[in-house]
Amino acid sequence: MKLRKDFTCPLELVHDMMRGKWKCIIIWRLRLGPTSPSDLLRDIEGITEKMLRQHLREMIDFSLVERRSFDGYPLRTEYLLTENGKKVLDALKIYQQLGIEYLVKMGREDVLREKGLL
Repeated sequence: MKLRKDFTCPLELVHDMMRGKWKCIIIWRLRLGPTSPSDLLRDIEGITEKMLRQHLREMIDFSLVERRSFDGYPLRTEYLLTENGKKVLDALKIYQQLGIEYLVKMGREDVLREKGLL
């Protein structure tokens, strides 16, 4: 995804950087540390390999995620958050808390217990 050249405000730019169903989920998963693509596929329910690769590539382009490759056999690759990615993670923690509070308010603590959040 290419960034537009003209923006009405910086928030519009960040919105474009984070656009996509899976980017927030990928960043949330990467909060646990450097992770292989296969672990990301296994841990993020519903994402396809194609979408994972596309979103990771875009987040690398936006300096939110870094890709590291290691020599040897078998070849190993892992992804991790950059400093900018960690800043986005701070915002996602607020989103997470808002979601928890909303579910509690709506009487859906069962969902939170199922996910191990209560």
